[in-house]
Amino acid sequence: MRQRRLMNQINVVPYIDVMLVLLVIFMATAPMIQTGSVDLPTVADVPQPPSEAMYVVVKSDGRLALKETGAAPEKSMSNTELQRALRTAIERNPTQPVVVAADKNVSYEKVMDTLNGLRQAGFQKVGLQTQTGTGR
Repeated sequence: MRQRRLMNQINVVPYIDVMLVLLVIFMATAPMIQTGSVDLPTVADVPQPPSEAMYVVVKSDGRLALKETGAAPEKSMSNTELQRALRTAIERNPTQPVVVAADKNVSYEKVMDTLNGLRQAGFQKVGLQTQTGTGR
């Protein structure tokens, strides 16, 4: 009887077929997986903030300012000075409303940091200032 010879080669053709099928699947599904974009709503009628509201202004370069009322001049200040002034205001009037007026080019993180600072100071009535418009 003839003895079988041991085969020492690997047939890679099935592996190549599997890899090509996986490549096609990834190529077909990749365009379907997209990061979503946020399309913010347009506000047609913006209600006027209360006349006694304080304004925290966040400038486009991230600097902060405080206006005691809408007609008062704004005072530029650091984050620490702003926190101190806000704590003083909340001690005087626990229901003091605050409006955050942030430049549209300022980073979202800076606006959220400002809102978090207002929450930590104890403010309950906080609003965001917007402009009236019809959108794009």
